[in-house]
Amino acid sequence: MASITTTTTGTQQPRPVRHVQTKQAAVPGIGVQLLTAGTAACIADLFTFPLDTTKVRLQVQGEGGNCALQGRGVLGTLFYIGKHEGPSSLYSGIVPGLQRQMAFSAIRIGAYDTVKNKYMEMSGVTGGLQLMGVRV
Repeated sequence: MASITTTTTGTQQPRPVRHVQTKQAAVPGIGVQLLTAGTAACIADLFTFPLDTTKVRLQVQGEGGNCALQGRGVLGTLFYIGKHEGPSSLYSGIVPGLQRQMAFSAIRIGAYDTVKNKYMEMSGVTGGLQLMGVRV
C-alpha cells in the first residue's frame, strides 16, 4: 500500500510525496519445488520420448536386430514406426518413464536450492569455487 503525504518548502505549494512499500517475494516450500521440478521433467519427457524410442530401435538395429529400418536415419525411423506400428507405439513404455522423471528430477532439480543453502550454512561458504562441493 502506498501512502501520500505532503511537504512544503519555503514559498512553494505543498506537493505530494509518495512512499511505496515493496513486497518480498515468497520463496516456495520444498514440496512446491519438488512438484514443479518433477512436472517440468515429465512435460519434457512427453516431447522427447518418441526420439528416445527411435534411438533404442536404431541401437537394436545396429546390434543385428530388425533390418527393415536399415539406412533410414532418425527421422526415417521415426516416421516408419509411426506409419507401420501406429503413433501410439512411439509412446509405449511412457508410464515408467514418467515415474522415473517425477522421482529423479524432482529430487535432483527440486531439492538443489535447499541442499545448496544448507551446505552454505554448514560450511560457511559464500560462493565461487568453494561452492563446488554442492555440485558434486
